[in-house]
Amino acid sequence: MEPFTPERTGDIHDFDFLAGSWRIVNRRLRERGVGSKDWDDFHATFRAALHMGGVVNVDEMSVPSRGWSGMSIRVFNPEKRQWSIYWINSQKGVMEPAVRGGFAGNRGEFYGEDVDNGRPVTARFIWMRLGPDAVHWEQAFSYDGGEWETNWVMEFTRDRNERPGYVRFG
Repeated sequence: MEPFTPERTGDIHDFDFLAGSWRIVNRRLRERGVGSKDWDDFHATFRAALHMGGVVNVDEMSVPSRGWSGMSIRVFNPEKRQWSIYWINSQKGVMEPAVRGGFAGNRGEFYGEDVDNGRPVTARFIWMRLGPDAVHWEQAFSYDGGEWETNWVMEFTRDRNERPGYVRFG
């Protein structure tokens, strides 16, 4: 198992690349924590914007085929040089516990404690910048402090109608 590294640090510009509109192909395990290999594939649209000089960025993902949407709020702590990422799903209406971390080069790692179907887990998010128009994200849980089970993967492709880093407001 990779070490749980809550002290991983980053930079205020770690998520600048995410500003703008994206299309996402999602793969999510239908059942987590049971050894399932049955994946659910679905599409989403995504829009992210930087706020407060980059200290905060917010995104919204829309999944019309599933009847829900989600929002992430990322906040950079300049003193700790660390990001906190919070997730909100429209079905639950609850801000989930944060994962914390940052980027080293094009790879970002973020860790936190959570609960999955009543079971405590360590959550890990990995972000990989694959160039100006492609990003890979994945979520994995460890139920026992040992093995990681990747349970959600997203492949981002920038909306071709938008230039990298350009965000229209309003």
